[in-house]
Amino acid sequence: MIRAAFFDIDGTLVSFKTHKIPQSAVDAIRAFHDRGGRVYISTGRPIAIVTNIGQISDIVDGYITFNGAYTFVGNDDINIDAIPDSDVQVMLKDADVNGYPVIVCGKRDLVVYNYHEIFDEVFVDELGVTNIDINKRISALQGQPILQLTPFFRLDAEKEVMPRMPHCISARWNPQFTDITRLGADKGNALRMLAAHEGLDISECIAFGDGGNDISILRAAGIGVAMGNAADGVKASADYVTTHIDDDGIANAFRHFELI
Repeated sequence: MIRAAFFDIDGTLVSFKTHKIPQSAVDAIRAFHDRGGRVYISTGRPIAIVTNIGQISDIVDGYITFNGAYTFVGNDDINIDAIPDSDVQVMLKDADVNGYPVIVCGKRDLVVYNYHEIFDEVFVDELGVTNIDINKRISALQGQPILQLTPFFRLDAEKEVMPRMPHCISARWNPQFTDITRLGADKGNALRMLAAHEGLDISECIAFGDGGNDISILRAAGIGVAMGNAADGVKASADYVTTHIDDDGIANAFRHFELI
């Protein structure tokens, strides 16, 4: 029996086209919740920019954020996996040398290091993120654990720098950038910790995703559902492939598994 559902945000819960949750998904998730199901977010976004789920935020029971580096339920922190400063400095020096921007994510605040207009092209125009202050300096993160680095570069540059960051792992879900977290911090491991905290068996959990950073949670959950708009590698990692996000993907999956 499925008792809990976990949702990635961008491309899974929230449409890239409308920047909103399709109404069919809102209705399905609320119906699942009304039947006693628990609802969780599982996103690569820092909590500071989880600003686009207002249609269901009142029924969210907990959050996996930063691709699993920070997980919490209410005021209870389940895990906070900080990137060692040595790896952070490798990334920032490489950004200086090669001229690309990096979003440096503390637990509370974000800084766009080495700003470039590609940040606006991707985060503002494509993802609808409008609440990041690009004028904030790295000193604003003093005293906060660095939970994620988001460099705007392509795969060839990623392959060059990652061996010099031995404590980190990369989870790419967009060709323009990747999310880097501490090694071992991924959505799958976060699901296991959150489920244990909530008294859930993994077999009672269903997870939805569309990007490469969702593969670990799709494999870990009792049922992993890939969206119809997901990449082939994501679909191959899932137990079930539903329709496109903009073609009632979440609602169709809920009906397929008779959860509503």
